[in-house]
Amino acid sequence: MTDVLRRGRASLAFSFFAQGAAFALLVTRIPAVQDRYGVSDALLPAFLAAVPILAGVGSVTTEQLVKRVRPSRLLRWSQPVVLLALLGVGAGGQGQVAALAVALGVFGLAVGALDASMNMLGVSLQRTYGRSIMLSFHAAYSLGGIVGASLAWAGAHWHLALWVSYLPVVAVLLPAALVGSRWYVDGEPAPVADDRAGGGVVFKLLLPLCLVMAFAYIGDSTVSNWSAKYLKDVLGSSEQLATVPYNVYMITTLVGRAVGDYGVRRLGAVTVVRLGTLVAAGGFAVVAVAPGAWIGMLGFTLLGLGLCVLVPQTFAAAGRMFPGASDTAIARLNIFNYVGFLIGSPLVGTLGDTWSYRGAMLVPMVLVLVTLVYARSFAAQPDRYGGGHERPRTADVGRGSNGL
Repeated sequence: MTDVLRRGRASLAFSFFAQGAAFALLVTRIPAVQDRYGVSDALLPAFLAAVPILAGVGSVTTEQLVKRVRPSRLLRWSQPVVLLALLGVGAGGQGQVAALAVALGVFGLAVGALDASMNMLGVSLQRTYGRSIMLSFHAAYSLGGIVGASLAWAGAHWHLALWVSYLPVVAVLLPAALVGSRWYVDGEPAPVADDRAGGGVVFKLLLPLCLVMAFAYIGDSTVSNWSAKYLKDVLGSSEQLATVPYNVYMITTLVGRAVGDYGVRRLGAVTVVRLGTLVAAGGFAVVAVAPGAWIGMLGFTLLGLGLCVLVPQTFAAAGRMFPGASDTAIARLNIFNYVGFLIGSPLVGTLGDTWSYRGAMLVPMVLVLVTLVYARSFAAQPDRYGGGHERPRTADVGRGSNGL
């Protein structure tokens, strides 16, 4: 491995880390944002839904932009916009709802471009490395999420104003991300025997991975939005204990992703995805039948270990499936990240209110199990696409994003 590749991998991992921290700082302080701006309970869901919808728009826009601009350049400038938008969310005051709408709108659009371009670079760098490294980038994201959530807890504990909590983080991450962006490494599309870049054909072949992505995020949003309420209201835990499952979930997600690349190298992506699916489904089953809080906690632990491999491997599979049009495939696949996020929380909430929360936990379990049907989509298909498993390439490794 050259120094260019090592620096490229480290700088991209830091970008994932910064994004995880920024996103966690926003979503974990939603109650404080609502109080600061005086947003009503009726209006809050519209604000929250607007962010993933606009992120989807940003991802679609990125698909078109990367035809003219390298992903590294989009990532270089979208990340500072995300961080400044986060600071903008914390800077407003009581009654300035329009300012909040603008800040969240900018945040959503920039996040879509950021998520898509980060994963484009991750897939191309993995192809250059010739071995699985995609999970390590998402492990950095999980670590950032843990750090961001911890900082958010500290801000809430010390009753700090939002801008006071956000400003030091942005002041550190923004210049560091800009400096690190100097070493991003762009890859070139792999040569393929036939053209699979046509719009309709790509989506038809990509659809199984799109469904897996959506179902994985339905499971993830179920944990992030309902774990505390489930433990407290259904399993009878204390309010303090009810805050633990999401932290446990994030930690096990980090652990699973940290070792996941090794598993892919030894067992193959298909086997790892199948194992992750079964572990995640088992986690939902344990949560649904748990007699008490500690068994419920075990279920959320299993969920973290199982779900953590699905999203990174889905992006990697899209890159293998369409080696000559990986940026287009990843941008389209990334939209279903937000589809799952939009569907998951209201789906479980509606089922819980009209039926039962125990029963509601079985629905994401069934959806996640559908991944087993599509597991073969995670295998390399060299005979059809001229690609196969990632192989080391040297055509572009000597040039970082400074060569743009």
